[in-house]
Amino acid sequence: MVAHKSNSSARRAGKPATLALVAQHSGVSPQTVSNALNSPDLLAPETLARVRRSIDKLGYRPHQAARSLRTKSSRLIGFEVQLSAYGVFGPVSEHFLHSVSESASEAGYGILLFTASAGGDDETERYAELLRERSVDAFILTNTHRGDRRPGWLRKRGIPFVPFGRWSARDTEDWIDVDGAHGTAAAVDHLVGLGHRKIAFLGWPRGSGVGDDRALGWREAMRRHQLSVRGLRVSAVDDVEAARDAVEGLFPAGVTAVVAASDTLALGCYRALRESGRTPGRDVAVIGFDDSAAAGLLSPHLSSLRQPLREVGRSCVHLLLDRIREPQRDPEHILLKPELIVRESASQSASN
Repeated sequence: MVAHKSNSSARRAGKPATLALVAQHSGVSPQTVSNALNSPDLLAPETLARVRRSIDKLGYRPHQAARSLRTKSSRLIGFEVQLSAYGVFGPVSEHFLHSVSESASEAGYGILLFTASAGGDDETERYAELLRERSVDAFILTNTHRGDRRPGWLRKRGIPFVPFGRWSARDTEDWIDVDGAHGTAAAVDHLVGLGHRKIAFLGWPRGSGVGDDRALGWREAMRRHQLSVRGLRVSAVDDVEAARDAVEGLFPAGVTAVVAASDTLALGCYRALRESGRTPGRDVAVIGFDDSAAAGLLSPHLSSLRQPLREVGRSCVHLLLDRIREPQRDPEHILLKPELIVRESASQSASN
């Protein structure tokens, strides 16, 4: 009780709380408080929770610059924010970023968001700048693609990183990805169960790892059901108008369902259907990918494949921290399955 009054008096006097006061308040040693801040995985959950309650109650804030000099670590993970035509970032990025930030915080790390000119020397120079300034310890890479220069650049310099996406990774490196082929195959299986036989795929131009993976799942599922794919794959950049133009010729040919590589492409399909006098969901079933916020707002509500982005975010952080702690450990590959969310656009039996 006396110690508690002393701590309160110090705060009222405007004196900052110290690590020693936090240790006294939570009934642990100063080293345990230091572990809670710098290596929380070393502590039992109950001890870590008790120390964190004391830190919050006392308003203790470690001096980041001093900590960095002492540990030679910034406790920050770099995360490049990109705008991409193909991939996760866009309407669904909020869930991923929140999960990454939350998981990092639980481990005593922060996330440093930054931008760079994607694809050129300016991009890797931005990474070099962050490393020179010791602003970050490691990186999470998103929007990875074939020919991505970042993994090789970081690999050469021995900088820990984990990519979301397997398209630029080596078998000897960690990666986390979502099984797009599994998702589009599940969409085809669902549509076949409703009686559809002429199921088209509206994807991105060939060469995108993510897009080609989603096309592969559609094609293999169609062949498994002994259905023809001839003339049923069309492509467009991830744009509503481009998707409308690409898909409009499918309907006169008798297509009764469309699996799209993204919700944006599915929206273009909606537009083409309405302009041809057809109704999405009733005349032609449509399934998108990503389950963006727009999916539940469209009329009819869009069926879509939901990526487990919260789990992806947690896995990225945990793999990266494991790599920082054990640089020589064996690589780990995590491939997660998306979930088909069935709504009005793909809930009725095929009419023909």
